[in-house]
Amino acid sequence: MAINPSDILLTGQVAVVTGGGTGIGRGIAAGLAAFGASVAIWERDPQSCAEAAESTGVLGIVTDVRESEQVDAALAQTAAELGPVRILVNNAGGTFASPLLETRENGWDALYRSNLRHVLLCTQRVARQLVADELPGSIINLTSIEGVRAAPGYAAYAAAKAGVINYTQTASFELAPHNIRVNAIAPDFTLTEGLVALTPDGVLSNAAGGVPLGRAGHVDEIAGTAVFLASNLSAYITGETIHVDGGTRAAGGWYRHPQTGAATLGPGPGTATT
Repeated sequence: MAINPSDILLTGQVAVVTGGGTGIGRGIAAGLAAFGASVAIWERDPQSCAEAAESTGVLGIVTDVRESEQVDAALAQTAAELGPVRILVNNAGGTFASPLLETRENGWDALYRSNLRHVLLCTQRVARQLVADELPGSIINLTSIEGVRAAPGYAAYAAAKAGVINYTQTASFELAPHNIRVNAIAPDFTLTEGLVALTPDGVLSNAAGGVPLGRAGHVDEIAGTAVFLASNLSAYITGETIHVDGGTRAAGGWYRHPQTGAATLGPGPGTATT
């Protein structure tokens, strides 16, 4: 069966993007809408929710996806206004520095709730409805390169993101009989408001030097991968984590030396050695 350019289109499908008020989530919402989907963003911050909805022309629903009752209400409103949800992007998340020996139980719980618990809640609710309606679907989870490598100072966050990767694999198997695909996207350095706020001056440019493609990523590049995973072009892909990271994961610590251009294995660019 030959592929068709229309296979990338999402016309007639309803998509939900959690945490769609800013950054990667906002970019994904705009991307899905550009390819024909009717999109709802579930965002807990009322201001960014309203601004994103207006700028991208999508439905904005103020929702804290960490709370099951709010997820249920948002899903009901989305279905009532747009129709049954066929595409779910679990993008909501957040982090803060939490060194291992200083991590408190409430800090661990907060990072779990922000990065993993809601993936279960939203996936479960949307998948239950898809099964009841006998509809196929695509669920896309945002994880991170930190879910597959050491993340000093961010152990709780990295553990949650690793959990998203395994959850993606397990959910893909359980939901496959219902023709519901589950995949994940793992970015590395991507230019967002949150990353800039968390990162000291100069660190981003040094870190980008460690990316094989030599730069940080853009939210539209993450959005393009989400559109692909939501569309029929990826109809036989499930349980996979796609690293949209400029080659960082594949490089495994190798980078181009900033002066010589030679392939070098650690320490990274900008790190002094003796």
